[in-house]
Amino acid sequence: MSGSPENTLLPIQFEPIVRAALEEDLGRAGDITSQATIGAHDTARAVMATRQDGVVAGLPLATCAFRTIDPDLSVDPECADGDRLLAGAVLARIEGNARSVLAAERVALNFLMHLSGIASLTAAYTRKIAHTGARICCTRKTIPGLRVLEKYAVRCGGGSNHRYGLDDAVLIKDNHIAVSGGVARAIEAARTHCGHMVRIEIEVDTLAQFEEALTAAPDAVLLDNMSPEMLSEAVRRNAGQVVLEASGNIDLTTVAAVAETGVDYISTSKITMAAPPLDIGLDISARQP
Repeated sequence: MSGSPENTLLPIQFEPIVRAALEEDLGRAGDITSQATIGAHDTARAVMATRQDGVVAGLPLATCAFRTIDPDLSVDPECADGDRLLAGAVLARIEGNARSVLAAERVALNFLMHLSGIASLTAAYTRKIAHTGARICCTRKTIPGLRVLEKYAVRCGGGSNHRYGLDDAVLIKDNHIAVSGGVARAIEAARTHCGHMVRIEIEVDTLAQFEEALTAAPDAVLLDNMSPEMLSEAVRRNAGQVVLEASGNIDLTTVAAVAETGVDYISTSKITMAAPPLDIGLDISARQP
């Protein structure tokens, strides 16, 4: 796996987030430890390297952190987001004022470790279903304020994005159905309300609900918490009419069986909510001015 033009993130999407993280870390007085122990003009060379195998994501944010602290810092990435790396691989080399390097270090690593963890877990899911036509996608279960970054990390890991928020697609869930008065009625109401560019998906958890949904012709149906046997039956009955998505407590031990039923997408919150950080470190060698 390697970085691609599709795995892009615009500066306007992440610069405010990085700046807020730096402001949180530096507080009112800045890095008082470095100010006390390191000369104002001391310089250093630093290397960021991964200590685990994984997929990298977040290099633009790390670079932004260093250069926001000090535009004169030299930051030279040796890989790209989306690259699969072995333990010990160098992500980037940083050189310049030692105080500046240390002031940005933690924020840069926090973003890299968190996002690379998501990308790495997503990649593990995609490898499990590579022999099928299904795709892994994320959900809206993300850390508040970091959704655009976490969904970007999913793409770096080879996954797909579900809707970004409540405003870009209709997903009719069980509570909507309960209030609106039924599956078909909810679909028709959504179609009447929304413009022709808005896609409509509905969540069902029984085959009877699925049959009712098909009569109203949504764009997609989310099959929630169904067994592989039920999913296979839904795929058979669907016969290619609508896009099918499986969801509900799917993990690395069950995702292959779900994909083999023939569904188009598998959504899981685990790739964002349960991804462990990838272990990445920064080591410095100091040199005097």
